[in-house]
Amino acid sequence: MTGYQQFIRFAIVGAIGFAVDVGVLYLNLHLGMGYFIGRAISFLCAVWVTWKINRQFTFISSGEGSDFKEMLRYLAAMLFGGLINYLAYLIVVMQVRNLPFLPFFAVAIGSVSGMMFNYFTAKSWVFKSVEKLKNKK
Repeated sequence: MTGYQQFIRFAIVGAIGFAVDVGVLYLNLHLGMGYFIGRAISFLCAVWVTWKINRQFTFISSGEGSDFKEMLRYLAAMLFGGLINYLAYLIVVMQVRNLPFLPFFAVAIGSVSGMMFNYFTAKSWVFKSVEKLKNKK
C-alpha cells in the first residue's frame, strides 16, 4: 500500500473517530458534563475506536506483542496530536458564541488541526514494527 493510500485510509478512520467524538460529546453535554470534561471523555472514546480500526484497516497490526501495549503507544501518540486538537477546540469554544452547531464545528477544527501530526506518529512510532515486518517479507 502506498503512503497516499495509507493516509486516505487514516483520514477515513479519522472521519469515523470524528463521528464518535462528536456523538459522545453531544451525549455528554446532554448529561450536563460541559464542553471541557465532555470533550476529554469523547476524545478518549474516539482514540479507542480509531486504534481498533487503524490496526486492522490502515496499518494492519502484526498481532505480535501485547495489544494493550500497542494501545498505550497509540494513546500516547494521539495525546500529542490530541493536545493540538484540544487547544484548537478550546480556542473555538472560547471565541465563538451563538453558533448553533458549536460543538460540531469546534471538534472539526480540532480534528483537522491534529490529524497530520497523528498520522505521522502512528505511522512512524505506533505501527512502525508492523511496517518493518512487512518490508522484510
